[in-house]
Amino acid sequence: MSAKQSDGTASESFSEAERKAMKDRAAELRTSHSGKSKKDPEQAVREAIAELPEPDRSLTERVHELILETVPELTTKLRYGMPTYLKDGKVVCFFQAAAKFGTRYSTLGFDEGANLDDGEMWPTSFAITELTDAARKRIQALLKQAAS
Repeated sequence: MSAKQSDGTASESFSEAERKAMKDRAAELRTSHSGKSKKDPEQAVREAIAELPEPDRSLTERVHELILETVPELTTKLRYGMPTYLKDGKVVCFFQAAAKFGTRYSTLGFDEGANLDDGEMWPTSFAITELTDAARKRIQALLKQAAS
């Protein structure tokens, strides 16, 4: 479905997943600015993960636990309704489940707070389709570097 622009021409509108993510983010910001949140951020993250359909829920749970085990000093919060991990208040990484955003694969992304700089160009987002032993080891190495 497309929306009309002010000049009467059709434009692409946001998908249902994008609208939901924006609503989630607006609610998160209202709660954080008002100071009314009674919910522990980690509890909020776990509840959001529990609402995901399978197989995203299992993958997200496993990645969440891996992140917390690997870099326990990171704190968690929800951003766009998905788990986000911070160090000293700066976002280091985040996880996006495939079903949440209608994408082909889930993604582990790293933000500007991550210490992954390597020359003029480096990856900041990684698709995860399965959490194999090899994937776990690679994620752990990235997390340790990112949080260093």
